[in-house]
Amino acid sequence: MTPMTAARTPFPADRPQPGLRERKKLKTRAAIRTATYELIEEQGYDTTTIEQIADRAEVSPSTVFRYFPTKEDIVLTDEYDPLLLQEFRARPADEPWPQSLRHVAHRAIALGLGEDPEVTRLRCRLMVEAPAVRSRMMESMSAVGRALAGVIGERTGRDPESLEVRILTTTLIGGLMEISQYWARHGFREDPDELVDRALAVFEHGLPGEIH
Repeated sequence: MTPMTAARTPFPADRPQPGLRERKKLKTRAAIRTATYELIEEQGYDTTTIEQIADRAEVSPSTVFRYFPTKEDIVLTDEYDPLLLQEFRARPADEPWPQSLRHVAHRAIALGLGEDPEVTRLRCRLMVEAPAVRSRMMESMSAVGRALAGVIGERTGRDPESLEVRILTTTLIGGLMEISQYWARHGFREDPDELVDRALAVFEHGLPGEIH
C-alpha cells in the first residue's frame, strides 16, 4: 500500500508565514490525519478508533479531540476553504460570479488532487460509504455555504441572508457534494474538472434538451 500523507497546508508566498508555534500545531494536525488515513485503509472506517489514531500519531486521545471534535472531522477538515474564499474575492469585479465560481471550483480540485489524490479519493469514497461522514460533511458544507453567501452578496450587492441568495448557495453546495459522491460511485473514472463544468452548466442553463 502506498503511504498516505496529510495534505500540506498551502501558504502563498505573498502572505505572512506561520510562526514556530503554529507550525508545531500544523505538524500535529498532519500527523493525526495521516494516522487516520492509514488506519482506515488498513482496517476500515468503522473499526478505526480515536485511541488507535492517537497511538499511531504518538499523541494522547485528548490531543486528538483538541484538534478534531469528531473522527469525521479528521477525515473532512482541511485548510483550503478560507483560501478559496479569498480567491473568490480576488477575482475581477466585472467578472460574472458564475465564472468566478467555476474558477474557484477548479482551483479546489487542483489543490486536493495536487497534494495527495489518494486522500481526496478516500474522502469522497467515505462520503458514499459512511453515513456519519456524509452527515458531518453536510454540516460542514452548511458553514461553507454561509461564507459563500457572504461573498456572493458582496459581488452582487444583495443581502447574503436574503432568501434568494441562501437558495442559490444551498443549491451550489448540494451540487458540489453530489459531484464528489458521483465521482466516487463511478469509480473515479471521470475527470472531476469535467464533472464541475457539467454541474455548473445544469445550474446555469437547466437540463440539456429540457422542454420548456
